[in-house]
This record gives sequence, C-alpha cells and structure tokens, in this order.
Amino acid sequence: MAVRAFLVNSAANIVFLCILLVSAGRLNYWPAWAYAAIGLLTNALMRLILRRDPDLERERSKPGSGAEAWDKRLLGLGLLLTVAMLAVAGLDSGRFGWSPRVSWVWSACGAFLTLAGMSVFLQAMKENQFFSAVVRVQRDRGHTVCKSGPYKIVRHPGNAGMIIGAIGFPLLFMSAWSVVPALLSVVLMVARTRLEDSVLEKDLDGYRDYQRATRYRLAPGIW
Repeated sequence: MAVRAFLVNSAANIVFLCILLVSAGRLNYWPAWAYAAIGLLTNALMRLILRRDPDLERERSKPGSGAEAWDKRLLGLGLLLTVAMLAVAGLDSGRFGWSPRVSWVWSACGAFLTLAGMSVFLQAMKENQFFSAVVRVQRDRGHTVCKSGPYKIVRHPGNAGMIIGAIGFPLLFMSAWSVVPALLSVVLMVARTRLEDSVLEKDLDGYRDYQRATRYRLAPGIW
C-alpha cells in the first residue's frame, strides 16, 4: 500500500511536469523542473513520515468511511485549479511571455515560499496521527484533537502550508496570469478550512476547548 501510494504521487508529479512542459512548448523550461523537484522531495519526505505510522499511512492511502460529501467536491475543484495554474504558467512564462520580465530574485522567493509551505504541511502530517486526506471524524481510529507542534499556533497548519505554497507558485514561475487560479485556490482552501473547522467543532470531542485555547485557524493574529 505504501509503495502504491508513493508511485501514485510520483505519477501525479510526472503528469504535472508534462502539463507544464507541453504548455511551455519546450523542455528547457527550468521552473517546471524546479517545481517537479520540489514535488519529488515532498513525496519522498512524506513516504519517510508515513513509514513511521502504518495506521496513518493506511488512512492517507484509503480513507475510511464518513468523509464529508462537500469535501470531495472541493478536492475535485482544487485539482482543476491546480491544472489551470500549471497550464497558465506554462503558456505565460514558458511560451508566449504575457507577463513582464522580472528579476530571478522573485522566482527564488517563490521557490522559498513553496518549500516553506511544503515544510509546514509535512510537519503537520508528522505531528497529527489523524492527518487524513479528506475531512472526516475518524471514530473508527479513536480520533482525538492534536494540540502539539504547529497545532499550538494554528488549528489547521496543513491547510496553511498549502496556502503558502499556492502563494509562492506565481512567483516561482514569474507568471502574473497564474495569480488568478492561485488566488482561487487560496479562496477554496480558506472555505474548506472554515467548513472543516465547523465539522470538528460539532462532532469531535474536545475540539471546542481546543478552539478556545488556539484562537486562529490559519494565520496567527489574522484568522
């Protein structure tokens, strides 16, 4: 199961790379290769984390029953927005040059934000043994509230990491037009966080106490 999940994620990374290269119309499109390298690194580190927790590994590979129906729809929409980001970035900065040329420093900042978002996401996964790929209260696994690590700072650090990565994407590719699907992805993730928080508040024992202790959902001092 673990190897299968690793291969599936690797295949997805290859598909994303192909979308970028085809959109750019050339192989020497270095932001695409940088993005693929970050994806490969994320997949490898995720594999190392999940090896230490077989139960979480099974949950990530094949979530149990009770996933929220709205979350499946949001995840599908999120995938479409990811594909749109990749295609627009490739067409823009890789092929047609719609966006004005800017210093490589902006791209380096984008790579840093993408790596930072990945780090936050992986740290949340490492800390939370109930870090499922879908929104569901895992009664079959004795679901409890995670209050340690990054969960001391915000209630949804995994989502926060994904948002940081989405913000870094247009900078990495130096594509102003990819800001549109990237911002839509951020809005979608904020909405998903709000809905997830409501589900946990309603159905997970101890979550309301956690909400009082950890005030912010995604960004300290903001929300």
